[in-house]
Amino acid sequence: MLSIGFSKNKLEAGCDEAGRGCLAGPVFAAAVILPKNFQNNLLNDSKQINEKNRYLLRETIEKEALAWAVAEVDNHKIDEINILNASYLAMHRAIDKLNIKPELLLIDGNRFNTYEGIPHQCIIKGDGKFASIAAASILAKTYRDDYMKKIAIEFPDYHWENNKGYPTKKHKTAIKEFGICKYHRKTFRMSEQLKIGF
Repeated sequence: MLSIGFSKNKLEAGCDEAGRGCLAGPVFAAAVILPKNFQNNLLNDSKQINEKNRYLLRETIEKEALAWAVAEVDNHKIDEINILNASYLAMHRAIDKLNIKPELLLIDGNRFNTYEGIPHQCIIKGDGKFASIAAASILAKTYRDDYMKKIAIEFPDYHWENNKGYPTKKHKTAIKEFGICKYHRKTFRMSEQLKIGF
């Protein structure tokens, strides 16, 4: 069972991202404030849940959360500031969009760029420990998947509807055959990962 909170009295927002390890598309992040009495037996790290249940959970989270928001940083900005900073920026943008200001941020991972005016706590593998971070992971993952399915229609050769931009064999083979497109990240050690030059 996931913990509902890190502190007893503070209003907490869990934050997580999706898409850091991809070769294409934006990085998405979400921030979620859950009520203290929130319970859902399905909720877990989004990577541990099948697609059908992720979308069921998204509906529940959006309905029952005190506040939630999703934001993205596109591949061009990722190339400009690097994927780690882009992940932090996406989380900051999600926090910016919350209609309730949290008193504490629970961040999945071991590092974070401080968000002005709100203290934070980094938690390694937090999406498997705290409900609000797990909820954020669900929203970030499903919204990013929806985005990648949409742009897969524009560029069907890369099979993004299945690989979501991750460096699968099919995706790498498609890049070798067709080159990169406007949604690909030009940094991120692509030549190393694909064993080809750009």
